[in-house]
Amino acid sequence: MSNTGEIDEVFYSRQLYVLGHEAMHRMATAKVLIAGMRGLGVEIAKNVILSGVKSVTVQDEGQTSWTDLSSQFFLTEAHLGHNRATCSLQQLSDLNPHVCVSTNTGPLNEELLLQFQVVVLTDSSLDDQKRFGEFCHSRGIKFIVADTKGLCGQLFCDFGDEFEVLDTDGEMPVSAMIQSISKDNPGVVICTDDRNHGFRDGCRVSFSEIKGMTELNNIDPVEIKVHNQYSFSIGDTSNFSEYEWGGIVTEVKQSSIFSFKPISEALLDCELQKITDFGKELRRKTLHLAFQALHSFVKKEQRLPRPWCQSDADALLATVREMNTGAQLEQVDEAAVRILSYTAQGDLAPLNAFIGGLAAQEVIKACSRKFTPIQQWLYFDAQECLPEEEDQLAECSFSAKGTRYDGQIAVFGSAFQEKLWSQKYFLVGAGAIGCELLKNFALIGLGAGEKGHITLTDMDFIERSNLNRQFLFRSQDIGKPKSEVATKAVQAMNPQINITAHQNRLDLDSEQVYDYTFFMGLDGVAAALDNVEARVYLDGRCVQHRKPLLEGGTLGSKGHTLVVVPHLTESYGPVNSSSDDAIPLCTLKNFPHCIEHTLQWARDQFEGLFKQTPENVNLFLRDAGFVGRTLSHGDAEALEVLEGVWSSLEDTKAGGQRPTRWEDCVSWARCKWETLYNNDICQLLHCFPREQVTSTGLPFWSGSKRCPHPLIFDPNNTTHLEYVVAAANLYGQIYGIEGTRDCASIRNILETVRVQSFTPKSSVKIHLTDKEMEEENEKESGGTEKARLEELKGKLASLKSSAMLMNPINFEKDDDSNFHMDYIVAASNLRAENYDIAAADRHQSKGIAGRIIPAIATTTAAVAGLMCLELFKLVQGHKKISSYRTAYINLAAQHFVLSLPSEPQHFKVAGKKYTQWDDLLVEGRRGGQQEMTLGDLLQYVKEKYSLTVSSLYYGPAILYDGHKERLEQSVSDVVRKVTKADIPPHTKMLDLIPSFSEDEECESVPTIRYLLFDAIDSEKTSHGTVSD
Repeated sequence: MSNTGEIDEVFYSRQLYVLGHEAMHRMATAKVLIAGMRGLGVEIAKNVILSGVKSVTVQDEGQTSWTDLSSQFFLTEAHLGHNRATCSLQQLSDLNPHVCVSTNTGPLNEELLLQFQVVVLTDSSLDDQKRFGEFCHSRGIKFIVADTKGLCGQLFCDFGDEFEVLDTDGEMPVSAMIQSISKDNPGVVICTDDRNHGFRDGCRVSFSEIKGMTELNNIDPVEIKVHNQYSFSIGDTSNFSEYEWGGIVTEVKQSSIFSFKPISEALLDCELQKITDFGKELRRKTLHLAFQALHSFVKKEQRLPRPWCQSDADALLATVREMNTGAQLEQVDEAAVRILSYTAQGDLAPLNAFIGGLAAQEVIKACSRKFTPIQQWLYFDAQECLPEEEDQLAECSFSAKGTRYDGQIAVFGSAFQEKLWSQKYFLVGAGAIGCELLKNFALIGLGAGEKGHITLTDMDFIERSNLNRQFLFRSQDIGKPKSEVATKAVQAMNPQINITAHQNRLDLDSEQVYDYTFFMGLDGVAAALDNVEARVYLDGRCVQHRKPLLEGGTLGSKGHTLVVVPHLTESYGPVNSSSDDAIPLCTLKNFPHCIEHTLQWARDQFEGLFKQTPENVNLFLRDAGFVGRTLSHGDAEALEVLEGVWSSLEDTKAGGQRPTRWEDCVSWARCKWETLYNNDICQLLHCFPREQVTSTGLPFWSGSKRCPHPLIFDPNNTTHLEYVVAAANLYGQIYGIEGTRDCASIRNILETVRVQSFTPKSSVKIHLTDKEMEEENEKESGGTEKARLEELKGKLASLKSSAMLMNPINFEKDDDSNFHMDYIVAASNLRAENYDIAAADRHQSKGIAGRIIPAIATTTAAVAGLMCLELFKLVQGHKKISSYRTAYINLAAQHFVLSLPSEPQHFKVAGKKYTQWDDLLVEGRRGGQQEMTLGDLLQYVKEKYSLTVSSLYYGPAILYDGHKERLEQSVSDVVRKVTKADIPPHTKMLDLIPSFSEDEECESVPTIRYLLFDAIDSEKTSHGTVSD
């Protein structure tokens, strides 16, 4: 936030789509104190600073010790013996230039607390929590306690007697179009049936644009009762006018008041605990007592319980039992108490990341008054991370060794640390989640040993909008490769980590790098990707090579994690794509009814005018076969493409649209404005007049069809001129003509532009549905169209030698100087004006047209923390599905669901059970012999797996379907012959899909993994075997 109060929309770009401008402005006035700069405290501070409060003060009297380095990512060995807060200051300050960060190395006191609106205590005593909690409650200071001990975490919030939340969930208000409203008590509203209305029972709504029953347009928000997905009832409408048509109903967000108890009272109220894992209610209630007992232990012994010390655990359990005489829990989870005692000296980076993400989100809620706060306790544990068999810990050493991993060794022992060091992992993505994962990897020592290694790949370069949540990057890194900068950042955190940075996109083209040998050398894979297609591809590679996968994603305050364990859980994909959210083409072309439609239309205009057409021109100029290929796509598409190519190459004097000077670009933009916002609308109204009725007698322009009106160009209208300025400059760019933003000079040019008059044609047909459009395109073209295609072919042939290449433009939403968003905003809002749709500002337009994924650092940190807790389990080799967790969280609504992963689905072939993890492994060159023939392969499968291959496929290619002549050829030769392509040198395994005579109707079959090289015993054992 700048000193002028303006929000830095580029820096906070993705977060603004989570919180909104108003909430961000409220946050910009907040001063926050965070006490304690160990691992949890610095995690909270990092997230709060990135979020954009006014100032953050970090307080700590303590000196850096070896244990701190287990999770405090801004401390190094050079800081040992120095104050934690002071040593962290520079790194924290560098996170966000808009936030003032300071330190306090003295003791906490009431005078200090009075300077802040929010106070966060970490690593604090219960006495201090009560003392300062009572003080903050009485003075209206928002008070948060966060703590982690080993594998357990605790969070407490007190925002005062009355805390108003202006928006409890942060979701966009639901809106729907109205089909009818009954004149009754209560009146029933029926919405158009193109989609579920989405309203909740009891919510309040407002009405607008209703014709007939206009009384509803002016009333205060009314409460509704939902009947079904298309209808709901409101109050008495019997005295209102008759409903005619049209109208929009929109949810009106209501504020809510929350009441909090001070911590001394809240300690006695078990009902104030938030569930985080539905299978652990007993443990959650026990931990509420156990944390209090732990404070008593520390106060008495002046230390935490010793790692895995039986006598200390007995003492802690005795205190819990004594406390339960007052708490009256039906049962105490004694095992949980013992584990808390055994691991209390532990300091785990992943747990701090999760609790720190949640705690920072509570700070944001306190400052912004947005989202539902925790009421009031939250407990979390990850005790499943410990070895599944108790005897696995018996011989471990848990004593401190004077290393950066002491906080982790106290929980898991030194043997586990050595396992972590030797891990070989592949991390795909160095964005927000990738940065958080790398931080955790460095802290826990993943791949930090002589045999260990991390391979990181990310093809992207750092942009300014990344800095708000991809915390390893700084402003001086803008323009540099993400993977390289992230690698250097985590090597500074832990110089022992072995990591190699790549800049490869993960797809078929990079399989020569990430081949069979690469994947077989890995212990696991972590995905930090931002699109489903890449996740599905990576998941498929992991299934193919039997490697575990850690997967996570975020959408604003929502997050999910998934752990994929070979043979134990189902995999991530493939995901069935759904077209439910796709906007019909006819809606975009002629019948938009919301701003999302006009923005998508504007984006399509941009792509067509400034990217696709120039690309087609360049293909035509470079590729002699372009015209022929285009004609093979059908006459309708060919006519559109070739018309665009010809008009882009022919200059204006010969009837084309190729400009030779800047004035031509302005003229083109003005004429394009006239076509889009006047002529096309006039033509539409000519085909479907305003008074048109359907075959059933209902108005044509009703329901989701909004009747448009043409616009009249006005050079003094800001939006009109903004369209011309942006369109003319973009048009100039694709032809290499320099433009200008000088509106006065552009107005002067506009005075000289001749705009041709337009008369609607009765011969034009406008399609009402996409199906109609498809059927029309499939019809044989008439003589006129074919004649025009022949004419175009001739004209283009004569242009080819003299024309110049064009400069296609790739849409970039985050550069405000490139005219891209200028064009989108103006084009969309003019279209919206045509159809009486409310315009969208630049920020909203960028989010929708740019398909921006809302993101905030708090959710990212929490998700990465959960992923790394699952990593602990993978490294230990947990075999029970009950040990693993899949998570779905929503930090805005306090929704936490941690559940067991799903088991892989079974299918049967010839009576035998298989899952997606089971394959039929075949070594193509057994014992160094010649490669087997196709006949040898079929015989091997018959002998080894008792299955008769009746047909065999490699991708879409049929290798065998009774082809006897192929049986004597090697498998590789058959593949080459059928696919008419060489097998790439890096390909060491072919996935062959069989059909079996024993069960030809089976929809799922195990894949034949055909190895093209001499097999190695260890590679055999890494693949799955069939179970009966």
